[in-house]
Amino acid sequence: MKILIADDELPLLSFLQRGLESEGYDVISESDVHNLIVTISSELPVVAVLDRMFGDVDSLVLIQSIKRLPSPPMVLLLTAMDDVSDRVDGLRQGADDYLCKPFDFEELLARIQAMTRRAVPSNQHIEETLQCGPLILYRDERIVRHAGVELSLTRLEYDLLEFFVENRGKVLSRERILQRVWQSEKDPMTNIVDVYISRVRHKLAFTDALIIETLRGNGYRLTTASR
Repeated sequence: MKILIADDELPLLSFLQRGLESEGYDVISESDVHNLIVTISSELPVVAVLDRMFGDVDSLVLIQSIKRLPSPPMVLLLTAMDDVSDRVDGLRQGADDYLCKPFDFEELLARIQAMTRRAVPSNQHIEETLQCGPLILYRDERIVRHAGVELSLTRLEYDLLEFFVENRGKVLSRERILQRVWQSEKDPMTNIVDVYISRVRHKLAFTDALIIETLRGNGYRLTTASR
């Protein structure tokens, strides 16, 4: 999935590019507002993350031009303006989402993930199965099989395992897991994530090909024997 990030603050631009690339995105960065339309037209990103005040230019004046492109990206505006009227103005001008500075990278990532899901064309085929080691996940049916035998999983256990399989080898923080599986932006201050990870581990105990590791202070990671 291709993401464009555009900001005249080079340290922030570099940080965001490294962070998004580590999450598996194909990232294009642009620091010159005058090249923005050309870059978007040639690179065709799915999401464009734009600084609201791009140098001495307000990005709002560019959004309508961006949206008129043959394959326009969804636009997420980053801004230091936290007034409600500024945010409303940005959304009315065509921005798809808004995030105020300073922001947490995990929140930016969650917003991009939500936007990319919304941006998938209705006629685009979504992979019906996922395979991870000896497991096959049938996404339409929301079931998991091992050697043809279906695992007994609750709805949340399936969602949790699917999220790990989609991100195998990557470290997933508690916050990201809560956002994806429980659609929660706030930690409920319970050990609910640990409880469900323990349940999924128990149901995968029959195979040593898949391991959900605990990385203290960082989160969790699904690894396979071939990793």
